[in-house]
Formats: sequence, structure tokens, C-alpha cells
Amino acid sequence: MNGGKTVFAQIAEFVPWKIFDRIIRQHGGDMGVSKLDCAQVFRIMLFAQLTYRESLRDIDVNLSAHAKKLYHMGISQPPAKSTLADALNGRDWRIYQDLAHHLIAHARRLCAGEAMDVDLKQTVYAFDATTIDLCLSVFPWAEFRTTKAAVKMHTLLNLRGNIPAFIHISTGKLHEVNTLDELVYECGAFYLVDRGYLDFARLYALHQAGSFFVIRAKKNTKVERRYSRPVDRVNTKVVCDQMCVLTGVAGSRDYPIHIRRIVVKNEEGKRLVFLTNNTQLAPEVIGELYRQRWKVELFFKWIKQHLRIKVFYGTSENAVKAQLWCAVASYVLIAIVKRELGLNPPIYTLLQVLSLSIFEKTPIKQVFLDFDRKAKPSEVQNQLVLW
Repeated sequence: MNGGKTVFAQIAEFVPWKIFDRIIRQHGGDMGVSKLDCAQVFRIMLFAQLTYRESLRDIDVNLSAHAKKLYHMGISQPPAKSTLADALNGRDWRIYQDLAHHLIAHARRLCAGEAMDVDLKQTVYAFDATTIDLCLSVFPWAEFRTTKAAVKMHTLLNLRGNIPAFIHISTGKLHEVNTLDELVYECGAFYLVDRGYLDFARLYALHQAGSFFVIRAKKNTKVERRYSRPVDRVNTKVVCDQMCVLTGVAGSRDYPIHIRRIVVKNEEGKRLVFLTNNTQLAPEVIGELYRQRWKVELFFKWIKQHLRIKVFYGTSENAVKAQLWCAVASYVLIAIVKRELGLNPPIYTLLQVLSLSIFEKTPIKQVFLDFDRKAKPSEVQNQLVLW
């Protein structure tokens, strides 16, 4: 039974507070803090993400309007705008990074048995990065171009549940391919990357780790065919399936073994050339695997539309990274709530309903039970599903 708890308090119960306290102590996050400790900052940022607050003043006004309910939300009092700004600048962003990583690990365990669009037992990851543009005069530390600042969010998305398995936040100047050095490859897993990551030395390291990659070839990639496999051009869109060696100076040095080259046609008739080190899967399955890479693009589009990562509450590097990691933790937390409570609506719908129900004293399952009864199928099925 729900003992009069608000919807926000019920969501906050899924945060592992004991582990979060341990993380805070490891980083010394609350040393010398008299107002707004790290846990309260996260609660406020979680509130801001769930209710789509646009600024520090927006957060202050909305919390002040519900001052009598804040104690039961774990917030001692409505924070002044300057106090919250100082807290975002002063609380180590790595605290919220570690919390997000713990929530990600929990979410991955929950979706371990979930089916994918491609019938594979192995784990499949899609890796890409998105750029968040910033104003150079306001964020001078975020180096990108001479006239523009930016940060990049490099994400390894587990397609079994669409949960980020790895996230790295950097300035816009860091090239995406360098982030491959930060990954710890899982033996037997598939990694789907676009041609911006075509670095044969790094792909060979991935191969030696016992993992598989699928990547689009560039136009100037030099290969020499060794032999071709038979393909069904009538019933499939596969043009050819070849085993090749790289003939370029750098390519032959960095990737000294055979590589598989597959050419398929998409629905518009365009020829797509894929390179992979997997020799067992059918060529049409390789093409379908790469098509699943677009889920990471949908993930970036989704979080930019529905989480507060395009408008920042602070201008320092610490404040920006803290907000980004709190946004990631909020997304994964709602995914955990959805899975633990067996809720049917997609995360987009959950966030829309929660934004209007955050202070209601109704069990979360009851909120969405009433919603399911009233919603028409077309209103639910037309949403972007990420879980």
C-alpha cells in the first residue's frame, strides 16, 4: 500500500541510496558542505529532468510553490538560485557519473533476457557520438571550433533493451575514433559503428579481443578480393560476399589478416559496402545488423528532445557534466521503474505523464493503469520506443 507518498518519492525509492552514500564518501563530496549536499542536488536535478525545468529560476519557483511537500521528497527547503548554482559548480560531477554507471549495470541485468530485432544470442552494441553545441563566449572551456564551443556524448548502446553500456563526455574537439581506446571489449559481442570509426589498428585490436565489428567502408578503402562466396541475388538484396585483404600501406600494416566485404542494396537501390571480421553469419544478417545501428541515433534524438541537456543550469565544466550525468541517471532510473513495475507505456509516455503527476499521492502503477484504460492504441503505439 502507498502510505501517502508522492509519485516523486516513489520514484526516488528506486535509487540505491546506500550505494550513493558510499560513492559520495569515496569522492569526499559532502566535506565542508552546509547546504544542499550531493544527494539533495541529485533529487533536485531529478525533479528538474522529470518536470522539464528550463532554468535555475524555473526550478526555484516550482519547488517554492510546493514547499510543504519538499520534506517528503528528501529536500530540506526550496534552494535559492545562487545556492543551487554554487552546488552544481562545487559538487564533483564524477559522483553522478558513478551513480549513473551503477544504475546502468542494474538496468542491463533487468533486460539481459530481452529479445532483439535480430535473432542473436550474442550481445550487440551500437557505438556513436552526438555533439551538443554551446556558445563559445559562455563555455570557453568546451573547445570545438574557432567560433563555436561544444561537448560530445560518446555512447555505447546495448541493443538488448536500448540501455547505454558506456558513456564518455568530452569536449567537442575530441575525435570520435579516439574513444574506442576507452572501451573494454566483450568477447563474442558485436560492435556496430559508422565509417567515421574506420581505423584498422583499432579494429584489429577489437578482433584480437575476440569481438566482432560491422562497419561501413569508405570510398577510398583499398582492398583486394581473394575469393567470393555464393549469394542469392534473386531473393535477397546481397550483391556480393567476398573475403579480401587490405592493400593500402597503412591498412595492410594495421590489419594484416583477411577481412570480409559484403555489398548489399538498400530499399532505394543504393549500394552499401560493409566490412566485418565475422565469417559465420549470413550476409543479409550482417546488413540487418548494421541497420540496427540507427537505434543509437534514435537514442540521441530522444534524449535531446525529452531530457534537459540542451539548456544548462551552469556554465562551468563541472556543472555541465554534472547535469549531463544526472540526465543519464534519470533516463536509466525511469527505465528501471518501468521494468520493475511492469509498466506498459514507452519511456516517452512515462515521462510525459510523470511530469504532470509528480506531486500526486497515488501509486505509480495506478497512475498508468488509469492512463492505459483511457488511452487509445493509436495514441500509444505512435511513440518512439526505447525500452
